Amino acid sequence: MKPFSATSPTSLTSLTVHDFDFVLPEVLIAQHPASERAASRLLCVEGADVFDRHFVDLPQRLNPGDLLVMNDTKVIKARFFGQKDTGGQVEVMLERILDARHALAQIRAGKAPKAGCRLDLAGAFSARVTRRQESFFLLALEDGEGDFWSLAEAHGRLPLPPYITHAPEVEDEARYQTIYARAPGAVAAPTAGLHFDADVLAKLAAKGVHMTYLTLHVGAGTYQPVRVERVCEHKMHKECFVLPEETAAAIRATRAAGGRIVAVGTTALRALESAACGQGEVRAGCKETDIFITPGFDFQVVDRLITNFHLPRSTLLMLVSAFAGVERIRAVYAHAIERKYRFFSYGDAMLLTRAKAG
Repeated sequence: MKPFSATSPTSLTSLTVHDFDFVLPEVLIAQHPASERAASRLLCVEGADVFDRHFVDLPQRLNPGDLLVMNDTKVIKARFFGQKDTGGQVEVMLERILDARHALAQIRAGKAPKAGCRLDLAGAFSARVTRRQESFFLLALEDGEGDFWSLAEAHGRLPLPPYITHAPEVEDEARYQTIYARAPGAVAAPTAGLHFDADVLAKLAAKGVHMTYLTLHVGAGTYQPVRVERVCEHKMHKECFVLPEETAAAIRATRAAGGRIVAVGTTALRALESAACGQGEVRAGCKETDIFITPGFDFQVVDRLITNFHLPRSTLLMLVSAFAGVERIRAVYAHAIERKYRFFSYGDAMLLTRAKAG
């Protein structure tokens, strides 16, 4: 079975969302994590070869001298429920905390709030809408309300993805977070990292696989669907990332020694390719990126990618198709569906090798 469209576009201008569509049985959407982090399955894709493994086998699939680049962002409790000062109910999802008193947010309401509208949230504090910014709203805390960081921790709810149907549970508090998360700011987890446990990390280190970190705060915009027919007309949301000089130096050293750069997740890959600035060499710094990676993209940095299985028609499915090849990913997803791999945030993982240019 080919889950994607049978067409094979040759340029970005000819790509449509239908080229990245497939039918996924609802039963394969993981609603809860595996019993243990590394107990998830791992589909290894190396050229034309596909291997069914488990995540505990990852150290066997990497070489001494390879470098894992991981996103150490930490998910904050970014979802709030409340009401407008006019009485209408609202749901607020923080996109980004800009500073202690200001945040960018998505707002769901019967009628979009106007500038100046006060929102009473979680029965605990108030914020005022200052203006609209495309599909987001800028919020400012009322005087004396404290700061967004502490208010989120005290009164927010864990922002599970929309395809996970249960309300956040105690299990989610721990499992919808990587074990190396340390920089608060994300409103969605970098889910490829959820599979790592201390034992896997220790075995990787013992084998001589190196690890380094960057920070990209995943925004709620990651779940925004592609609403246009032609892929080239889609506009990506912006996300902030920080790439330390230590990480840039580790990448240069790995390259010089002949090792491979392995991105843990699409967020790490997007940050690395953005930091390369099209020049092939990663530059340290704090930047915003709205890079849109589709088939035909010229990868400068990443050799291998650890990632979960992505939604139909999503920008992430387009990204992995660009990385491993459209036809290869079509076949891989058909294999995963046939073998009943678990999909999306709490699902299983893939280890992809970059397709050769041309």
